[in-house]
Amino acid sequence: MVNAQKLKAKNVKGGNHLLYKMFKWIVVRPILYVFYQERIYGSENVPLKGNLIVVSNHASDFDPLIVGSCMDRPVAFMAKEELFKIPVLSQAITAFGAYPVKRGAGDRGAIRAAIASIEEGWATGIFLQGTRTLDGRVTEPKLGAAMIAVKTQAPFLPISVWGTERILPKGKRFPKLFQPVTVRIGKLIPPPDGSDRASLEAYTQQCADAINDLHALGR
Repeated sequence: MVNAQKLKAKNVKGGNHLLYKMFKWIVVRPILYVFYQERIYGSENVPLKGNLIVVSNHASDFDPLIVGSCMDRPVAFMAKEELFKIPVLSQAITAFGAYPVKRGAGDRGAIRAAIASIEEGWATGIFLQGTRTLDGRVTEPKLGAAMIAVKTQAPFLPISVWGTERILPKGKRFPKLFQPVTVRIGKLIPPPDGSDRASLEAYTQQCADAINDLHALGR
């Protein structure tokens, strides 16, 4: 267990700020602009310094790259461990500071890695539901992000990604082009006041509501 946790911490450190910026501006941003007519609202809400947890809905495996590329600071995302076995995508998300998390299991190693990424100067990105939803809405938010907020006193930055579920529909092998994508960045939510379960649940639901309200605005 200790070795696994150390490995995950190394994955966070594998993220490189220079490679992050190069990959963002040379590859990700041009693709999103040309092929997905991406719109971004609320960029002024992103704090450029200080601890930060970027919390988003999730409808596509491309969401970490899309959300991360919209920030004016590096964001290290939790990503399901299966993605690290996919050539090219694995290298891309590692350069973006991503670190693996096991689906369907409480992963203390991933939480520690998220805290480590914040301490190393990255914002950490977390999908509030932990897994993709068909319509992009957050229906069953998990408490892990709120626990990290308590430990790091990092505020939440709620973000909605709209339209990404159409990029790679279930059963398709290759991404579809010319699918409009919209990213909306909300207002900061200060860290929770308490660490008891009731406080964490209320805080998590507040963030889920903020994300869903942004998502409801559509294109």
